[in-house]
Amino acid sequence: MTTTTNTQSTVPEITADERADRITKAGTAWSERIDADRSSTQLSYAVEGAGVGSVATTVRAGKHSFIVDEPAALAGDNIGTSPVEYALGALVGCQVVVYRLYAQQLGIPFDDIVIRAEADLDAAGLFGVDESVRAGFSEVRLDIKLTGPESDERYDELRKTVDAHCPVLDIFQNPTPVKTTVSRA
Repeated sequence: MTTTTNTQSTVPEITADERADRITKAGTAWSERIDADRSSTQLSYAVEGAGVGSVATTVRAGKHSFIVDEPAALAGDNIGTSPVEYALGALVGCQVVVYRLYAQQLGIPFDDIVIRAEADLDAAGLFGVDESVRAGFSEVRLDIKLTGPESDERYDELRKTVDAHCPVLDIFQNPTPVKTTVSRA
């Protein structure tokens, strides 16, 4: 039996001024990098996962690792978040980043942000019961709550900008080519 430990890091508290300073410095550094070499914007990401236990996966992403699993109803041990919940979590996390970046850039401040993502999935697609049903989400809903001094119109302007520039939202909204290879280890 393979077991894996999942450790969580504590997110350090920072002030709004510290956050603004970090975002400004990062934005300036990226602008300078892009101005110096436009090809520097081409980024590649990689993660690696290995099956453990019944249907769990240990995933390594750089120096970080996490466990993906399913509840008992899907043959899992329920020791980690499910793959589809991680997908929603990736969307929420990316939205928070892009909201903060563009709020700073556009001068549309907010104090706090809380995002709830919900999605619908018909398991008939997963289990091959109905080939007309897609295996993935049929709909994703984001509920974004901002607190701050701006009007609804300004926050809608921010939302439109974030919608246009959020990488993970783009993955959800637009087809992305996926190339798969299978080999014997």
